[in-house]
Amino acid sequence: MPGTGEPEVTRPVHQPSLADAIIPLVALTVLIAGSLLLFGLDALDGPIQVALILCVLTAALIALKNGHSWDEIEHAAQDSLASVASAVFILLAVGALIGVWNLSGTIPTLVYYGIKILSPAWYYAATALICGAVSMSIGSSWTTAGTIGVGLTGVAAAIGVSPAITAGAVISGAYLGDKLSPLSETTILTAQIVGVRVDEHIKRQVWTSAPAFMIAFVVLLAIGLVRGPQVHAPVPTDLELHKLADIYHMTPWNLLPLLLLGVLSFRKVPAVLALTASTLFAGILGAFLQPQVMSDFVGASTGAVVGSIKGIWRAMANGFSINSGIGEIDRLLSRGGMDSMLKTIWLIIGAVTFGTLIEHFGLISRLIDPLVSAAKSTGRLFATVFAVAFGLNVVAGDQYIALVLPAKTFRGEFAKRGLAPTNLSRLCADSGTVTSPLIPWNSCGAFMGAVLGVSAFRYLPFAIFCYASPALSVLYGITGFTIEKTAPPGPPPPAQPGAEAREPTPAGPSPAAPSPDGPAPAQREEAE
Repeated sequence: MPGTGEPEVTRPVHQPSLADAIIPLVALTVLIAGSLLLFGLDALDGPIQVALILCVLTAALIALKNGHSWDEIEHAAQDSLASVASAVFILLAVGALIGVWNLSGTIPTLVYYGIKILSPAWYYAATALICGAVSMSIGSSWTTAGTIGVGLTGVAAAIGVSPAITAGAVISGAYLGDKLSPLSETTILTAQIVGVRVDEHIKRQVWTSAPAFMIAFVVLLAIGLVRGPQVHAPVPTDLELHKLADIYHMTPWNLLPLLLLGVLSFRKVPAVLALTASTLFAGILGAFLQPQVMSDFVGASTGAVVGSIKGIWRAMANGFSINSGIGEIDRLLSRGGMDSMLKTIWLIIGAVTFGTLIEHFGLISRLIDPLVSAAKSTGRLFATVFAVAFGLNVVAGDQYIALVLPAKTFRGEFAKRGLAPTNLSRLCADSGTVTSPLIPWNSCGAFMGAVLGVSAFRYLPFAIFCYASPALSVLYGITGFTIEKTAPPGPPPPAQPGAEAREPTPAGPSPAAPSPDGPAPAQREEAE
């Protein structure tokens, strides 16, 4: 009791057992599999989210059993929510952007010119190239997929090619830029954690990213040439072009919001601000270029100015909707709005909270430590890093956990074995960043599925870059190709004859000693 002078009674905290670490993973497997068996692809509309919340409670009960307080669990959960705050706002901003871009004619114009220019025979390969070029220039796979990717997926449905294969091509191109662009935050983060310069990290990544993208390009080109368009496209393309031109005033000026977004992203304006600026600009531009669309959307009873404000506001909140009389066009354009992203945000919150709890309370490390000890050869070590990073994408649901944790865990092991840190930085990027969109409940997989309108279960076989890149990285580790070596740390050199022995000072480690938490500040500045 306060004021009695008696010490507060606290429960002893126990280290998690192997069973403690396995139980949440078994629960995740059973609940996810059960939701898919019962609901199919509709499981992403709520059942998988419920499964993840139940997994969060399972991990919390294990932490309580091991002596942790409920306050600790709540604080860990709050940290997880803080870690996804930026992702949540980006999702909401992308939802608003899609709604207003459909209203203002930006996405319809992309579709219109895409139908005219792109051939079904090489559509998939062209999609990967276009998204790769855009992502390389702006450094963001999410922005690439949420803008140009949306338009390309819409064109696919219009010209009779597969939206699922197109989504896989979009993701293959988007993640090429996410790995190789010096503007990419995951590229900078990986280099900083491992302690290498960003330009050196990018140079090493080319050895896996370039051939992986070439493999994806060739396979997608072959699929396009072999499959071609559907024998009977849902609607003749001439009819679609005529209908789009009838609804919207088709002009290249409609693409100015896309150009603005590219400029802002290249200048490293924060994603939320860039997306919102492009959204508002598109709405204002649409009020002048598409007055009839705006009037039909909000009703003719309102004035031009008030109606435009109401239309932009509604499209940002609830998305754009239209009834053109052609189902394919209506499904393409009636999308977006912040509220369309709420189920995806629910999914991300559940997945990341679960991942944070099992990491914070030592359940992940209980499984990883034996794997590190068992990896005796370089090839096994590389395979283990991949397995850990990919496994974290599955169970933790967040690419940053899958990127940061293996980089910190294996950094010392790579140094001990005389392997240059650039090997680890490349392997972590190949294994953690690139595989994240393959998992439907991962924050990246959930985002891609939401903005492209194609579930990760459907596009997974065609996101070829996302498994060719880690496969090459592990193969290089097994064969030794492009693997750089350094001198492993050894015993201190013997004292020189006649040199005076010095007593160690009690002041702590030498200023040159590396920090166990990452590179020194000077190294971070150099990496940046």
